Amino acid sequence: MLLFVGLGNPGKKYDNNRHNIGFMAVDEIILRHDFSEPKIKFQGALYEGRLGSEKVLILKPLTFMNKSGISVSEVARFYKISSDNIFVFYDELDLDAGKVKFKTGGGNAGHNGLRSLDQYINKDYHRIRLGIGHPGDKSRVTGHVLGDFSKQDEKWLDLLLDTVGRAAEKLVSGNGVDFLNEIGLILKPNEKKAKTNEKKESE
Repeated sequence: MLLFVGLGNPGKKYDNNRHNIGFMAVDEIILRHDFSEPKIKFQGALYEGRLGSEKVLILKPLTFMNKSGISVSEVARFYKISSDNIFVFYDELDLDAGKVKFKTGGGNAGHNGLRSLDQYINKDYHRIRLGIGHPGDKSRVTGHVLGDFSKQDEKWLDLLLDTVGRAAEKLVSGNGVDFLNEIGLILKPNEKKAKTNEKKESE
């Protein structure tokens, strides 16, 4: 059994925050792969479903971001899920907007959700880093992260979420390579289409 975790803050006012892209990503997986209605337990919203032949739980902690580890650790302990079967989706400042990277273990780079997870489970969980871009100035980071996605962001954001939802089944292999390869294959036609459109506009 695998556990997918989307990181975000609960409540309507945070729904469109860049910090909530982890929630948005798992929402797309839940919808695309027909997961169950949520059960409110373990201080989170817990969904059940399958990706291929693998049973998967998806958790959206309903604690605030900096307490996410409490909810995740309760689910992991109850279902006896080890950290190498936990996949966490979250916003990454140090990645260009719309980019996706996969990483296992490592530091938290000051991310409050990861910092909380590190306190409650060991650090060997898998991380799906979803790029939101850096505002360019350290003093603007908090406003950027806690600000809403703009209308201009919607094009790349919708594509990113759709791509992650479509490629999610490849995560069951555990090493991330299959997942990233699938993302690359999905995005290639879009890149070709964008280049074609750019060429037409310049003619």
